[in-house]
Amino acid sequence: MGASRSGARRGAHGALAWTWLAVLLCACAPRPPAQHAALTGEDPVVNVYNWGEYIDTEVLGDFEREYGIHVNYDVYDSNEVLETKLLVGHTNFDVVVPSGYFLETQIRAGIYRRLDKGALPNFRNLDPEVVRQLALYDPGNLYAVAYMWLSTTGIAYNVAQIRARMPDAPLDSWRMMFDPQVLQRFQDCGIGMLDSPINVVSSALIYLGHDPNSESPVHLREAEQLLRSVRPYVRYTDNTRMAADLANGDICLGIDWSGDIPFARESAASNGIELAFSIPKEGAISNMDTLAIPADAPHPRNAELFINYLLRPEVAARNTTVVKYANAVAGSGAFMSEALRNDPVVYPPPEVRARLQPSRARSHGYMRLLIRAWTRFKAGH
Repeated sequence: MGASRSGARRGAHGALAWTWLAVLLCACAPRPPAQHAALTGEDPVVNVYNWGEYIDTEVLGDFEREYGIHVNYDVYDSNEVLETKLLVGHTNFDVVVPSGYFLETQIRAGIYRRLDKGALPNFRNLDPEVVRQLALYDPGNLYAVAYMWLSTTGIAYNVAQIRARMPDAPLDSWRMMFDPQVLQRFQDCGIGMLDSPINVVSSALIYLGHDPNSESPVHLREAEQLLRSVRPYVRYTDNTRMAADLANGDICLGIDWSGDIPFARESAASNGIELAFSIPKEGAISNMDTLAIPADAPHPRNAELFINYLLRPEVAARNTTVVKYANAVAGSGAFMSEALRNDPVVYPPPEVRARLQPSRARSHGYMRLLIRAWTRFKAGH
C-alpha cells in the first residue's frame, strides 16, 4: 500500500478477484452508443488501472450510464507494478492511482499529463487541507488529484489478548512494537509486521526520534539494529494475511495499515474478538492515493470526465462507504453514515492528524540500502 494501504484487501487475492470481475465487466457491459463520444471527441472508452477492491463497482456502471463511456477496469496490487508499466510506456491506461511518494518521483520522470483544471470543475470540492498535502508530492497541484487520503501505519491489536498478558501495555507508543521486553510478552499469541520496509523502518525511525523520511545511513543502521532486536518475537512479515489473522485470533499484535482495520474489525466481531488500532504518541507516517493521467493516455478527455465524476461528494461518499478509506472531498460526509464519518480509524481526529508525517519519495541509492537492510532483518541475520 506500497505504503498506502493495501494489505489483505488490496493484496494478491483481491487482485485476482477483481481481475475476474473486470473481465466480466468488459465482456458483459453493453457498448455505449457512438454519439456519446461527441462529449469529448474521443472513442467512448476510458481505461482505468486501480488498486483491487478500491472503488464501489456500482459507481462504474453509473458513470457509464450517465456519459455513455465504457469503463475498462483493471487492477494491480503494488505501486511497483504500476510504476514498472508506466516507465515502459504504451500502457493504454487513461487513469491510474499512484500513491503520493511514488507520484513524486514519477512526475519528475515525465510520466503524467498536466491536468486541465477547466475540465475538472469539481476540483473545488477537494478539502483544502488535502490539496495542500498533495502539493508536497505535486507542487502546484498540476498533475494529480487526491483520491483517498489519511492512510496511516499504526498498531493493530486484539484487545483481550493484549490486556490478559500486559494490562499496562504501552499501546499509545511505538515501544509496543520496538521494545524487546514488551514484545516477548506477546510472542505466544503471535506478532506480525507489514512486509513493507518503508512503512516499518519509517516507524522505527520515528521511535528513535529521527525524521521518518531520513536517508542517513547512520539512522538506517540504528533502525536495522532496533528491528533485529525484536526479530526473534515476530512470527512473520506479510502484507496480505495479517488483517485476516488478527480477525481470526491467529495473531494478537502487528504493524498494519489503517485501511485494513475496518473490515478486519467487522470480521473479528463475528468471531467474538475486539480489534483496535492505535496511532502512537510519537507520530506515524501517512500517505494518500491519487488520480493521474499518463502522458500517453489514449483518451485523456474521457479520463478528465471520469476523475471529475469521482470528485462529486455523493460519489466520493459511496466509494468511502465501500472501501473504508477517507476520501478527499470535503462535502462527502453528508452522504455517509454517522458511524463511518466519526470512525477515528477512517477519519482520525485533528489531534491525531497533527502527529502524522507524510511519507516522501526516497532516492534510488537509499532504497538499495533499505532493501538490503530489510532482507537481512527478514532473514534474521
